Amino acid sequence: MADGQDPLSAHVNENIESIATFTQREERKIGRSERQLAHLSGLIGRPAYLIGMLLLVGAWVLGNAIAAHFSLPAPDPPPFERLQLLLGIAALATTTIVLITQQRQAQIESQRAHLDLQVNLLTEQKVTTLIRLIEELRRDLPMVRDRDDPEANALQVRTDTSQVLSAIAELGVGRGDAPAPGGAHQIP
Repeated sequence: MADGQDPLSAHVNENIESIATFTQREERKIGRSERQLAHLSGLIGRPAYLIGMLLLVGAWVLGNAIAAHFSLPAPDPPPFERLQLLLGIAALATTTIVLITQQRQAQIESQRAHLDLQVNLLTEQKVTTLIRLIEELRRDLPMVRDRDDPEANALQVRTDTSQVLSAIAELGVGRGDAPAPGGAHQIP
């Protein structure tokens, strides 16, 4: 490369391609209506939407005030029932669009979290195997003094995920429950 950095390794490029493939596959699953809702949600989430709504309300009220000032019939006199109806419909549509978009994003996030969990479990298994192999090698090498390492011994044992989940549930993590101060538990 021109800036003196090494190019990305093959496995990093493979990972990037896997992520890109996953993203493209998920994009293909989205129907036309969901794409349009996602686009609308993107527009609604911008400051220009709020400014536009405020300008609309201001223009509506001002238009009615000007009509009343010139003794013309106001299109929607106070308490602005038509404006309230219009804003109520806009609020309903906005809420629905945002909720549909959030649901789709939550599904994708759930898939990613599941993938993260799988990769983390696989990594834990690999690290456990490496520690076991290194400890075995250390015991077999004649030039290395054999010693007992309780931490290495503990790390050679695969983590029992059901015990970890039970400890997490006992602590109330993820349910909004907070453990009592000083009540820290050790995960087996």
